[in-house]
Amino acid sequence: MSSIVRAPEPARASFVNDPRVRGIAYQVVLVVVVVGLIWMAATNAIENLRAAKIASGFGFLDSTSGFDVSQTLIPYSASSTYGRAFLVGLLNTLLVAAIGVVLATILGFLIGIARLSSNWIVARAATVYVEVIRNLPLLLQLLFWYIAVLRSLPEPRNSVTVGTSFFLNNRGLFMPKPVLAEDVWMVGAALVAGVAAALVYAVRAHRRQAATGQPSPVIRATLGLVLGLPLLVWAALALATTNPISFDFPLKGTFNLRGGMQVFPELVALTLGLTIYTAAFIAEIVRAGILAVSRGQTEASHALGLRQGQTLRLVVIPQAMRVIIPPLTSQYLNLTKNSSLAVVIGYPDLVQVFMGTVLNQTGQAIECVAITMAVYLTISIATASFMNWYNARKALVER
Repeated sequence: MSSIVRAPEPARASFVNDPRVRGIAYQVVLVVVVVGLIWMAATNAIENLRAAKIASGFGFLDSTSGFDVSQTLIPYSASSTYGRAFLVGLLNTLLVAAIGVVLATILGFLIGIARLSSNWIVARAATVYVEVIRNLPLLLQLLFWYIAVLRSLPEPRNSVTVGTSFFLNNRGLFMPKPVLAEDVWMVGAALVAGVAAALVYAVRAHRRQAATGQPSPVIRATLGLVLGLPLLVWAALALATTNPISFDFPLKGTFNLRGGMQVFPELVALTLGLTIYTAAFIAEIVRAGILAVSRGQTEASHALGLRQGQTLRLVVIPQAMRVIIPPLTSQYLNLTKNSSLAVVIGYPDLVQVFMGTVLNQTGQAIECVAITMAVYLTISIATASFMNWYNARKALVER
């Protein structure tokens, strides 16, 4: 009777040499070190605040600020609270970011398309713009627009008159100020209804074109609904009762200007700098997106009788958007974060108001830094989420 010889069992790795155990141990050590560093930093900060007799917490937001802000989109005075000052700075940041994103997108698309133009002068001029602007620091460009351009304008009594109601000087642009009546909400409601109707029409026109191939006048219909409907309600209210929107025109005096609305030079310089700088990067993104589309698409469009403009608008750009959108998101985020350079030229954004004046007056450094970081993080995440959703809508769907 033969005996069965069993193969020896493989030797088990020692506890120290087990890669899974080592990985868990390293992660535990890392977590302990990070928690320890945070605990040491928090303990040190609390002791320093206690030694300096500075109270921690966010109760300072309810205290009176005691300072004025040059540009405010909401009512604000020196008797307002620090929380109100925070809202003023936040709205100013959102204002310049929104304007900059829109203008930089338009200018960037134009420059990017111009770089691919068959006209030698247009293409070379666009190339020079991109190469020069991209390689100059943004801070230097902001100082150029603010000091060399806007500050060199004449004084208010020698203002440059544009038309009959616009005056340009070293204190900014003075223009007619809209004065809203009580029933102006009807015009706003008509605008919202026009935008909603334009969106519905655009969606249905897109589905109709996808099903039948017949295009619809989306642009003209959108302009008619978004602009025509509010203007119609405005005219009806003006004829029936009182004008819902009137204007306060600036008047030129001996030494200064009275009335109207003032657009401060800090806002203009910051908007110009951010727009022109970011548009140079967007132009390269647009150029790369267009070049990513097969040339056969253009040749097929021309064979069907489409003109160059129609080919670009209806065939090339829609396909290029799938390549353009992801890097375009980064440029929008960069523009918003670069707006914090406004502190250099004195524009009252969130950093200048909250991280500058409020922090210096209250000494609440940790709270001010934490709030400012949270705001920029929230804006960035919201922007990225929206662009990711839009990118998903534009992505190819396999059947």
